[in-house]
Amino acid sequence: MIYRFRLNISSDDYLRYYQAQSRFVQAYTEEGVGIKFPAEHLRPYITHSGINGLFELESTDQGKFVALRRIDR
Repeated sequence: MIYRFRLNISSDDYLRYYQAQSRFVQAYTEEGVGIKFPAEHLRPYITHSGINGLFELESTDQGKFVALRRIDR
């Protein structure tokens, strides 16, 4: 399964995830489906301004995480 969603997380907000105060990120796909995944998968996409962009999350049919990709810059 592929889920496409947009994130706009400030660097201050992501700091809570980094410090493990919040372990999961919740987002809504372009179709309005709610998804939840471990915040650690966002680490490669952190910039000084936070995390911004359009992403695709891939999971198995059973809902297990496969990959997270940023699909715009």
